[in-house]
Order: sequence, then C-alpha cells, then structure tokens
Amino acid sequence: MAGRAVTEVEAPESLSKSQRAYRWIRERITSQEFSPGYRLVLGTIAGELDMSVVPVREAVRQLEAEGLVTFERNVGARVSMVDETQYRDTMQAITIVESAATALAARSLTPEDLRRARSINAVMVDCLEHFDPRAFSALNQQFHHTLYAPCPNPRLLEIVDAEWARLGHLRDSIFSFVPGRARESVREHEDILALIERGAPLEQIERAVRNHRTGTLSAFLVHEHPDQDPAVPAL
Repeated sequence: MAGRAVTEVEAPESLSKSQRAYRWIRERITSQEFSPGYRLVLGTIAGELDMSVVPVREAVRQLEAEGLVTFERNVGARVSMVDETQYRDTMQAITIVESAATALAARSLTPEDLRRARSINAVMVDCLEHFDPRAFSALNQQFHHTLYAPCPNPRLLEIVDAEWARLGHLRDSIFSFVPGRARESVREHEDILALIERGAPLEQIERAVRNHRTGTLSAFLVHEHPDQDPAVPAL
C-alpha cells in the first residue's frame, strides 16, 4: 500500500485469528525462517500475533494436516523435516513428466522465451556469489517453467504442476541441503538451451532434462547417505 509499510502480521479483516496465524506461520516455513526441525512455541507465536494460544493451536493443526508440521511427544510442534521418501518419489515423477513436457514444448518456444530463460539463468549465476537457496530455487523453477509451459499437451502440464505443488516447502529448501549442486545446475541449463536452439532431436532434449533432474536427486541422496551408493533408479 502506498505511503506506509505493511507488516507481515497484518491481514484482511475478513481473516479469522486462526487464519492469520496459519498464514503467518506458513509464510515463515516456506521462506525457511522456520527451517525443518524448528520448534514452534505456541505461546511465543501467540504473543507475536497478539492473540491467545487457541487460534494458534488451530493453525498448527491445519499445518500438521498439510504435512508441514509434526507433533512429538514431550516436545510439541516442529516444522517437518524433509521427507526423503516423498522427495525421492516426487522428483522421480517430475523428472519423467517435466522432461517429456520440455521436449514437446521445444519446437514451440519463441526467441523471446529462450532469451527469458537465458536471462533467468544469468541471474541464477549471479546468485552463486551470495548464495540464497530459496531465491535460487524460485529462479530455478521459473527457468524450467519457461521451457515447458508451451507444451501442447495440457494434461501433461497439469501433472507437472501438480507434482511440483506436492513438494510444497521442500522445493524451497532443497538447495539448502545441496548448495554445491547449484553451480553444476546452471551449467546444465545452458546445455539444455543450446540443444533447443540448435533444433536437436526431441529425445536428446528430453534425455538432457531428465539427466539434469536426476543429478539433483542424486546429490540430495548422497548428502543424506554419504556412506552409501544413492542407487537412483534409472528413469
């Protein structure tokens, strides 16, 4: 709103206290201010929002139903840890459908689309100097969305978007776990753009995107199990 700052805790009058609390907590989870494992002290949050503990508890229950918060006996509410199985399964699905959608979209991408994708990747390169995982991940999603959005198969696009939505806050946090993967990722983006620009066979474009996504998944699994072979299933 022009003329004055709007604080994060302000909300439209139509929102109930529990809805305000829900939005306030969720924003901090997705921004990673409240990172995986962070303990949610209901009384402290209630004081911050100038309300009783009751609506905060209701908000936390809603977040628990969405999988963003877990309750531990004698501990209370915590931000959910990265669910390795969920991440692996969803990324495998994304790898398959997004690579196919990108290949199908390749011939429909305009010079402006490619310039925009390259511009986004350039900003990602700049982010490497002062790395912000959340900003990098958001840019990464914009880059890939630019390439697969013109896919002529609406059902495939629907599946890709649904799988990304399934990841929820994990999408914003994954480069926090594997920051070293970021530099390699932007190089692979350039390779994908080069393939599209020179009109490479669609199966080659699809394979490049698939290998790119599998690389991020492999990096995460190695991070979680450094003494084990990640053994990522062939996709």
